[in-house]
Amino acid sequence: MGNVPATVKHCLSYEQLVQDFPWLAHWLQEEKHALTHEYPEYVKIVEVGPRDGLQNEKEMVPTGVKIRLIDMLSETGLPVIEATSFVSSKWVPQMADHTEVLQGIQKHSHVRYPVLTPNMHGFKDAVAAGATEVAVFGSASETFSLKNINCSIDESMLRFQEIICSAKQQQIPVRGYVSCALGCPYEGHLEPTKVAEVVKRLYELGCYEVSLGDTIGVGTPGSMAKMLHTVMKEVPHSALAVHCHDTHGQALANILTALQMGICVVDSSVAGLGGCPYAHGASGNVSTEDVLYMLHGIGVRTGVDLSKVILAGDFICEALNRKTNSKVAQARGECW
Repeated sequence: MGNVPATVKHCLSYEQLVQDFPWLAHWLQEEKHALTHEYPEYVKIVEVGPRDGLQNEKEMVPTGVKIRLIDMLSETGLPVIEATSFVSSKWVPQMADHTEVLQGIQKHSHVRYPVLTPNMHGFKDAVAAGATEVAVFGSASETFSLKNINCSIDESMLRFQEIICSAKQQQIPVRGYVSCALGCPYEGHLEPTKVAEVVKRLYELGCYEVSLGDTIGVGTPGSMAKMLHTVMKEVPHSALAVHCHDTHGQALANILTALQMGICVVDSSVAGLGGCPYAHGASGNVSTEDVLYMLHGIGVRTGVDLSKVILAGDFICEALNRKTNSKVAQARGECW
C-alpha cells in the first residue's frame, strides 16, 4: 500500500474487514464461486434420440434405420442410449416395433439401453424383450399428465409404484422423468414447489435418477436456477438430470446454469431430433452435438467422440430427408 499510514492499512486489511463485518467472508466466497464458474469434471450424456427424438415423426421410420442409428451411437462412447418405448401403438405408432428394435441392436457392454415403460403392461413386455433398465414418465402438470398418459399425477404414482416394485425384485434400475418442469402448454407457469413434490415422490419410490424436462422449451437460466434450487432442497443433485428443449434458443444456457448448480447428467438428442406429440409448439430437444461442443469447450469430460455423433446425425437426417438441427453439424458442413 506504499505510503498509506499504518492505521489505514489496518482498517483496509482483509482480516480486519472480516472481523468488523462477519458476513463479508461468506459473501466473498459466494462471489468467487460465481466468478470461477465451477463445472463438474465429468458429465454423463443420456442420448434420447432413438426414442424421444423419433417418436413424433409422422412418417414411419423403418426398424432397420432405428437399429442402425442406435448401433452407430453405441460406437461414439455414449454411456446411455434410450432405445425405444414400450407404449401402445395406438397412442405412439412410431414405437410399435419396440421389441424388434431392442432385440435387433448390437448391445455394447459399456452402454446402457433404457426403454420407456409408462404402465405395467409395457414393463412386462419390455422385460420379456430383454430390457435391463426402464424409465417412467410423470408430469408436474395435472393437465399434461391427463393428456400424455391418461391419468392424474396421483394415479400415475400408483402405476409407477407397481412398476418400480416389480423392477426392484428383478434388479432392474428405474429412471424417472418429470415433464413440464419449467412450464406447461396447458397450465402455463408451474410453481417450482409443485415440480419438487413430484420429483421427490419419484425419488422416494425408488427412481435412481430423475430427469427434469423443459417440455416446451420456455425456460431461461433464471427460471432453471429457481426451479433447481427448490428441487434440490428435496432431492440430492446427484440424483437429478436436465432434459432441455431449444424452442426459444435457451437450452444450452439452461444446461450451463444446471452444471453450475452441480447437475452432472444431461439428456440430449442426436441432430436435435424430437418434440412431444402432446405439447403443441414444442420443437426439438437440444442436440447432442451442440451439448458436446460446449462441454468439451469448457473442459468437461464426457467420454464421447463428437465426430462420430455427427456421423450418426448425418445418417438419421439423410434417412428422414431433413436438415440437422445441430448448429455444430451445420457449421461442420459449411466450413470444414
